[in-house]
Parts: sequence; structure tokens; C-alpha cells
Amino acid sequence: MGSEITVECAPGQMSSATLDAFLAAGMNRVSFGVQSFVDRESAAVGRTHTRVECLGEIQRFMAAGVSRLGIDLICGLPGQTLDSWRESVQVAVGSGVEHVSVYMLEVDEDSRLGREKIAGGGRYGAGELPDEDAVADWYAMGAEWLEAAGVRQYEISNFARVGGESAHNLKYWRREEYLGFGLDAHSMLRDGLGGVRWANADSMGEYMGAGLPGEGFARTVDRVGVDEGFEETLFLGLREVRGVDLRAVEREFGRVVELDDVVEAGLVVRDGTWVRLSERGRMVSNEVFERLLVVGV
Repeated sequence: MGSEITVECAPGQMSSATLDAFLAAGMNRVSFGVQSFVDRESAAVGRTHTRVECLGEIQRFMAAGVSRLGIDLICGLPGQTLDSWRESVQVAVGSGVEHVSVYMLEVDEDSRLGREKIAGGGRYGAGELPDEDAVADWYAMGAEWLEAAGVRQYEISNFARVGGESAHNLKYWRREEYLGFGLDAHSMLRDGLGGVRWANADSMGEYMGAGLPGEGFARTVDRVGVDEGFEETLFLGLREVRGVDLRAVEREFGRVVELDDVVEAGLVVRDGTWVRLSERGRMVSNEVFERLLVVGV
């Protein structure tokens, strides 16, 4: 299999000259941060592109020879309704892209929208956020609409036409090794049953060692022990729709996985030696991971 070389960008960010240069360098996949094909929703979260511009960009890249295209959509944007969400999904399917990532909007104190929501204000669309239960229902409906159109879910947030799955994404869920180069890039190498992760600094000054002789590149390093490697194999693997082969996990780590609690709760489904999240389990995956009882023998 050849290399997958992906560039992520917002619609309208890449000039024709830059596109040609990337293609000459071997780029063969592009992921667009569309978020919504409904203009008022895009504007509510600070996006400057319109639906017409997004579709124009998709056609421009296809005409240039980029056949592997993906887009990101967000469910739960300020002012979003079931009808407008359906509209975004339908436009995404009709655009002909092979890959769609769907994320439910996360509101936390690290974003200006989240801080405004927590404070009870109405700026940045905080007063127009849809009900969380409704958003969960819309997400499930979106998965059904994509599936019916041949864009099948292969991971909690990722959907693709046959053969359009992102190799980059799958490396994470399967704990395969990867190297990242440049500002704020992340890497992971296996070390027996554990491994090591590191991330380059996210500011240019720190990344370049603040210009101090001998400082080198600033980075954070985390050691992944055997226990963490075992848990990650389960939790990351369960993000995939296919699930996890428990026999392979037990053979690799010499530990038994106790799942009775989450099976009885209808959050996971057994299929021979494989176990996968149920439809309900995918909606509350963090709860599943918290409840999962892991026993080493």
C-alpha cells in the first residue's frame, strides 16, 4: 500500500500554486474543515466560508487530481436544528467526497463559547446551543443517513465510502507507531507492551528552543507502561466499529477482560471473541470506558 499524505485546511485557504506544489510533493488526500454547509451556522462559529465556496473548493481539488477528499461536520452548532443538520449531511453526501468526520460540539471552559455558556451569557451563539439530548439523537440520525448513502461508519466519529478509510486515523486506534515532524506534532513508538509518546512545543519560540544554544527542540515526553498499553488497546480499539479481539488482547498481555457489567447494560456486544460498542455505547463511549472493569490474571 502506498503512503497516505494528507493536508488539512479550511475551504479557501489553499491557492492554486500551493495546491500544485503539494501535489508535486506527493500529497494525495485533503481534509476540509467545513463544519456546516449552512452559512448561518458556519458564521456563528467564526467560519468565513459559505456553502457555495465549500462545494467550489471540492470541485477544484477534484479537478486538480485529488480524488481522496474528506470533510469535517459538527453536530450541535449554535442555531442548528434537525432540518439544518439533515441539510448539511445531505450536501456532504451529494458532494462526492469519500470521507466524512462527524463530531458533536464540545463546550468547555477552554473555549470562549464554553466560558460564555457557563457564565449564562448569550454571546458567540451560547444562547442558541441545541439541547444535548437532541444533539445526541441528531448524531445517531446522521450516522443512519450516511450509512444509507454508502458512507459507512468505521470509527466513533469517522465515516467513509468503501476503501476511503483514513490510514492516518486507523494508526491511532490500533496503537501503531507514528512520527510527527514540526510545530505541535505528536509521535508514538512502541516499546514492548508499552511505549513512549512525545509532542513538540506548540509555540515557535519554545519549539526552536527559545533561541538558546544547546536547548534543541522543546517537547513533552510521556512513558506508556504495560498497564496503560493494555487499557489503550481496549479503549482505542473499541472506538472502531469492528471492535476488539479479546483473544488477541489476552494473548498479548496475559490478562482477562471482564465485560459483564457493560454487556448487561447494553453498552457493548459480544460476537465470538470480538467485542464492540453497541449503537448506544458509541453515544456514551466515555461512560463505557469508565465502567469497563479490567482484571489481570
